[in-house]
Amino acid sequence: MILSDSRILEEMEKGTIVVTPYNRDCLGSNSYDVHLGKYLALYTDTELDAKKHNTIEHFEIPEEGFVLMPDKFYLGVTEEYTESHAHIPFLEGKSSTGRLGIDIHATAGKGDVGFCGNWTLEISVKMPVRVYAGMPIGQLIYFPADGEILVPYNSKKNAKYSGQPNRPVESMMWKNKF
Repeated sequence: MILSDSRILEEMEKGTIVVTPYNRDCLGSNSYDVHLGKYLALYTDTELDAKKHNTIEHFEIPEEGFVLMPDKFYLGVTEEYTESHAHIPFLEGKSSTGRLGIDIHATAGKGDVGFCGNWTLEISVKMPVRVYAGMPIGQLIYFPADGEILVPYNSKKNAKYSGQPNRPVESMMWKNKF
């Protein structure tokens, strides 16, 4: 079951869902629209290694926009900082974004109860497309959790992405033991 707009508003009143900045016009009937933050990042190496800390370089999207290229993999970030203390947030692309050939996540569309931060986007495109800071990029939907949450994400000792800033964050796969 997905939360409706009235339930999202109720949960925001209770503080179990936080969206900052919040704009009532971005609340749909069962989702909240999020926007592309002003920073993108690219990995510095052309070959990534899952056991290595792969570094990224951040850059700011200029006012005239930035053209994403199909042969590159970009990390972006949501303009919105979010918290979810009782619901499971899912980040999905907007249909208008998809119709421009923009994918905003490769695999990581689900958040955890207790996630607090800006969402890092895993952006790829089908053809060159100009993007702008502040443009609608995705939507958050919320599912109720069935059962008690024993350890929320922001309380886990090994939570690699807790408190994500307003800049894209690189993969922390290298912190796993394998």
